[in-house]
Amino acid sequence: MSAERRYLLAECRLPDVEAQLARSPRVLVPLGATEQHGPHAPFGTDAILASEVCLRLARRVDALVAPAVPYGVSGDHRGFAGVPFVSVSTLSGVIRDLAVSLTGGGFKRVLFVNGHYTNTIAIQAALFEADDDLPDDAIVYGFNYWDPLPPEQAEEYLGFRVGLHANVGETSAVMAVDPALVDLGAAVAEYPSFPGGVSAPLVSAFFLSGKGRTYRATRSGVWGDPAGSTAERGEAYLRQIEDACVRFMEGVEQAFAAYPERP
Repeated sequence: MSAERRYLLAECRLPDVEAQLARSPRVLVPLGATEQHGPHAPFGTDAILASEVCLRLARRVDALVAPAVPYGVSGDHRGFAGVPFVSVSTLSGVIRDLAVSLTGGGFKRVLFVNGHYTNTIAIQAALFEADDDLPDDAIVYGFNYWDPLPPEQAEEYLGFRVGLHANVGETSAVMAVDPALVDLGAAVAEYPSFPGGVSAPLVSAFFLSGKGRTYRATRSGVWGDPAGSTAERGEAYLRQIEDACVRFMEGVEQAFAAYPERP
């Protein structure tokens, strides 16, 4: 097995997994979606990027990377051609079962690394309800891979100014993974215009309360301007994300150590 493949659970043999559990019982589970990302970027953008981030993190924290969950809570994209999605309850059930089975199989640190924002509804519900069925010494949590970024870096990657979907950040990051997946010649710029201005509460109220909302708000399925995307820019974003996520994960471990179970 190559050094690269050592990090991928799907390509490990049983002795590899047993050695990993003895050395560092950590596993990262990428969560994505299969949905349009404008006319220029692939349907698998969210899973591709969550998987890439997980692989980078695995090298830093000595973890395995489980196969990505490729379907997400993408009902807000209903209306665009060919978009499959699952319900909140379905994804929540998958996440819960993965948390219980992975910890039951010996992993003590199970991290769900999310690449599709709307999945957060299912992640939080699943882990909150699964908690009583997890080993006492396990740490299981989920996060959006961009959330640990410092505010100024986050705004350059995904934000109201640069856009929240199929924008220059996501597009560049995909190009850093595989530039052949992106056709910048087909890229268009679009920013949904809300009468009262855009804000986080408005985005939650409009986009997270029903299906087809992204289809209603954007003709192209783009929120931003991907025209300036480059693989070099994407690599810079991914390095920032990697460093920020490592710091975040260390902070979570410290928080659990500082506040152990009370009798």
